[in-house]
Amino acid sequence: MPVIEGTTGLKSAQGEYDFDVDGGAVSTITLRSGPTDGGDLPQGSVILGGYIEVDTILTSGGSATVSVGSEAAADLQAVAAISGAPWSSTGRKAVVPVFTAATSIKTTARRSLSIAIATAALTAGKFRVVVFYR
Repeated sequence: MPVIEGTTGLKSAQGEYDFDVDGGAVSTITLRSGPTDGGDLPQGSVILGGYIEVDTILTSGGSATVSVGSEAAADLQAVAAISGAPWSSTGRKAVVPVFTAATSIKTTARRSLSIAIATAALTAGKFRVVVFYR
């Protein structure tokens, strides 16, 4: 796949989730903005890539699933059980898109990064989502 041209001047948006601050109820949670770049994406942003940095693995008393979205639910990270990737180990994990035109996401309005917790509530976990856009 061809790499997207014109990726100079990339901006970043960051959102953070921390069970101790945000809770873990089955719901959609808007991620708290990062300390520098913020978590809002302006209308017309083209998200080219990014990552999830898991600091504390997610846990649940049940079979919780989590997805990450920007323009649409689960467009950055598909719904995934916390017992598997990317939630079951610490470290950095790639999101969709992966710096190709075919996987880029364009916002149709101002958007915030968000997660959707489903099936069961979370009982612990901490991570941040960083996306790069132009």
